[in-house]
Amino acid sequence: MTAAIRTVLGDIAPEALGVCDAHDHLFISSVALPGQKLDDSEAALAELDAFAAFGGRAVVQWTPWGMGPRTEDLPDLSRRSGVHVISATGIHQAKHYARGELERVYGELPGLFIRELTSGRVNAGMIKVAGAYHRLDDHARHVMAAAAEAHHATDAPIGIHLEAGTAALDVLHFLCDTCEVPARRVILGHLHRFPDTRIHRQAAEAGAFLAFDGPSRAHHGTDWRLLDSLAALTDAGHAQQILLGGDTVTPMARSSADGPGMPFLLSGLRPRIERELGPDIACAIFTENPARAFAAQWRQP
Repeated sequence: MTAAIRTVLGDIAPEALGVCDAHDHLFISSVALPGQKLDDSEAALAELDAFAAFGGRAVVQWTPWGMGPRTEDLPDLSRRSGVHVISATGIHQAKHYARGELERVYGELPGLFIRELTSGRVNAGMIKVAGAYHRLDDHARHVMAAAAEAHHATDAPIGIHLEAGTAALDVLHFLCDTCEVPARRVILGHLHRFPDTRIHRQAAEAGAFLAFDGPSRAHHGTDWRLLDSLAALTDAGHAQQILLGGDTVTPMARSSADGPGMPFLLSGLRPRIERELGPDIACAIFTENPARAFAAQWRQP
């Protein structure tokens, strides 16, 4: 079976993905973040165009079910910008949903995920779930077990929101040892928020992809350690497992407003990575690694 990346315009060969922002948001809303939603299609297009102007060719939207992903708008944005877009199914932490919203789907999450991966007019290309701070709570275990079931049915990759970058090894133990998901199908997100290079190395040794994402977030104080974290992984032989994303979640974080937005990955970070780690490492991080992380041998249940 040939591996493919599932975009909102259909499946593509991994080598067609190009330079990729591996974790970002064109649309998102949460009851926990009032007044901070991304819901403007033209602003989303402007951000994609700005990213494309620096050579960006693909963006992965990690916005899961119930958080305003505006999935129906993504194909038009992809066509107009010329940027591949991968969307997500999945469930975030319970605090991001209105009271009663999760209860109506909680007992059928594997089926929900599988439908959104395989049966929609616009199919998702990954599953996004979340841990708790330094642990996995009951909600996280329930949702991750459902994600594992959907993975086994479809081969979809699973992306993890690590709360403040913590509990990476707990996630891998649960998904890989308990739920039998191969570590190479797991993408651990927000590792820059907890810059413990020993944990990063252990996660990489287990076989997972490691996503460092969030330079658009002004309230996170660990961006200055990003290059050290990437260098440590590279020196340990794990450059082929690193991903980078912008994780733009508010209007003011976009490049069209006051933030660095999606383009900063290529205008700000890529030159530093090329200079300090070399152009081959930069190519791996922005092009080769996403092509492997998001490719799947898609199965139809």
